[in-house]
Formats: sequence, structure tokens, C-alpha cells
Amino acid sequence: MARLSWRHYTTGRAAMSIADSRRYCARRVRRLDRDRYLVSLFAPDRARPALTALCAFNVELSGVADSVTEPALGAVRLRWWRDAVAGIYGGGGPPAHAVAGELARAVAAHGLSRARLERMIDARAADLDPAGIPDLAALESYAADTAGCLSALISEALGAAGPEALAAADHAGRAWGIAGLLRAAPYHASRGRLFLPRALLEDAGVAPERVFSPPPPALGPAVGPVVEAARSHLRAARSRGGAAPPAVTLPLVLAEAWLDRLERRGFDVFAPGLEPSALARPLRLAWAALRAR
Repeated sequence: MARLSWRHYTTGRAAMSIADSRRYCARRVRRLDRDRYLVSLFAPDRARPALTALCAFNVELSGVADSVTEPALGAVRLRWWRDAVAGIYGGGGPPAHAVAGELARAVAAHGLSRARLERMIDARAADLDPAGIPDLAALESYAADTAGCLSALISEALGAAGPEALAAADHAGRAWGIAGLLRAAPYHASRGRLFLPRALLEDAGVAPERVFSPPPPALGPAVGPVVEAARSHLRAARSRGGAAPPAVTLPLVLAEAWLDRLERRGFDVFAPGLEPSALARPLRLAWAALRAR
């Protein structure tokens, strides 16, 4: 199977079969977004290629900031994806790229929203901004445009595109996205990036640059409101009952368990042992799926 690199983003020479493209997407998601990969296994077989394509698209976008040495190069890659989406919807077809090809097939099969795909791309400009996230409202907006749009697109692919289903998916995605940013705080700090709102850090008396220097400061007063925001969206998603498909709401089981562990540790995102074991996550998802049925 051909290996994709940045060369293929500019030359378009990575011709792959549908089977190879799907394997490539599945491997990318399994390696870089393990939780969503596990959730996709509970989706109907007919929709699974589309779900994998959407998650692989998200993996590509989320990896832009880590794959470039300066924001201008990241902006070029995001522009490439905007052009790819324009080609998918404009009739020109996708470039010869495994994820773009699978995304085009998902759009054709399920009539996915172009606006949500474009919002996912545009939101990633924040990843390239060294100033970070200014306040909690901006963080929630970022979560809506990234994980919220992804969850809504997954709902569309599963045939649940009504207002209640999409509203539930949006809230589920925001809850998952905010929890995910908290989970990734140690990694982001190691890369000199910060997704904790600056306003909350300032209110807690913590200079943003202090987060990057060991030992990490006490961040509980800044993290607590972010956790409550995630829980608020989690409750809003669940209040809509079964409007959204299980593949959209199952991640909430993992998010809630992780938020509970974080709260028990005083909202210390750098505390060891926050992540569950590799076995605990699929077992928790399987139990939740059985209860839903």
C-alpha cells in the first residue's frame, strides 16, 4: 500500500484502490484516534466506511499544527483541504489522496453537509495561533466547530439528520471535544500549545507561560469551569433521549468517566493515572451499547 506524505498534498500522485484507501483511513484512526475507532465498531456495517472517512479527515486536520514548523505552512495545508472539499462538492472531484477520496465517497453516499466540513477546516486555524484560546466562550465555539461538527456529520451518515438528532450530536461533540482538550493538556503543553482559556488562567492567578514550565502550577480553579462546561453539554445531549444514534452518544460514556477521574484528582490535568487501561475503554463501550439496545 502506498504511503502518503506531504508530497501527495501538492502533486496528487497517490493513486490508491478503494480497499487500500479504506485500510489506510482505518489504520490512521485506529492509531491516532483510538476512542472514535472503537466507537465506529458499534456502527452499522453500511455506514462504517463513511464514519472512518470522517474520523480520518478529522485526524488529518488535527495533525496539521504538529506537522509544520511555522503557522504559514499550516495555513497552506488547511488551504489544501478547503480546495479538496471544494472539488468534492464542485464536481471537479477530490485529489488523489486516500482520505480525500474516502471523504468524497462518504459525501456522495450520505449527502453530508459541506458547511460542517468547512467549519472543521476553518476552526483549525486556532491550532496555529500562538495566542491560544482567549476565554471559555471561544473554547466552546472551537469544540462546536471541531468535535461538534464531526459528531453532526456522523449523525448524518447514520441517517439521523433531523433537528433534534443534530442538536444532540452537536452537544455530544462539544462535550467530547472539551474533555479531549483537557485530556491532551500535557501533550499540548509539551509542544508549547495551550487550550485552557487565558481568561480563566488569569482569574486563577496563573500566567499562561507558567503552564509550560515544570513543575506545572495548580490549575484547578481554571480547569473546574471547563469541566462544568463539558458536563453541561453532556447533559444537554442526554436530555434529548435517543434522538442521536448510539455511535454519536457512546463517546459520552468515556468522556464522563474521564471527567469523574479528573474531578477526583482536584482537576489536575497533569495528574498521573487519569487515562483508563487499554482494556477498560472497549469494555465500557460494549456495556453501554448493550444497555442502549
